[in-house]
Amino acid sequence: MMPNPAPARVPISRSQARSSLPAGQVVVNLLCFQASWFAAVLGAANGIAWLGPLVIALNLGRHLLDAEHPSYEALLLLVAAASGAVFEFLPYESGWIDYPGHAAHVVPLWMIALWMNFATVLNVSLRSLRRRPWLLALFGAIGGPAAYWGGASLGAMEWLQPLPALAYLAMGWAMLTPLLAWLAFRLDGFAHGH
Repeated sequence: MMPNPAPARVPISRSQARSSLPAGQVVVNLLCFQASWFAAVLGAANGIAWLGPLVIALNLGRHLLDAEHPSYEALLLLVAAASGAVFEFLPYESGWIDYPGHAAHVVPLWMIALWMNFATVLNVSLRSLRRRPWLLALFGAIGGPAAYWGGASLGAMEWLQPLPALAYLAMGWAMLTPLLAWLAFRLDGFAHGH
């Protein structure tokens, strides 16, 4: 009697490693992202700016626990935070926008936390868009300023010079969204066999 041969190992292709995630995971990711955004914006608008970073920290923890390779996702979150801190400095220091009740010359922590929060959707909810840079650029050019507009409408920030601020935000988000998605594709903590 011959022993059964061991099953052959089939290498995982890059496309298989980048396949879609379960719908439930995508929905939870999107809901947690939105809830965290509202916590940050409403917290800042109501003088409890610590609420947003706290809720976002919980979301980041959940996100890293869900990841198959949390170290990749953690690196992506840190790069998003650094990118956000640099990006947010110009409109704030230029006097185009203001954060009521916040100390001058420092971007609010809740704004930087929102950048980390955004990074949580790149490899989950926005996964199917990562290879479409033109669509991501359009998404960023519209969605980025719209988020700021929503934040201003809820009282978390004020437009001091709306036209240069919106132009900067639209161009910046149009460039940064595809760049962060490209990085997310390479640091995909949700890919099998990464």
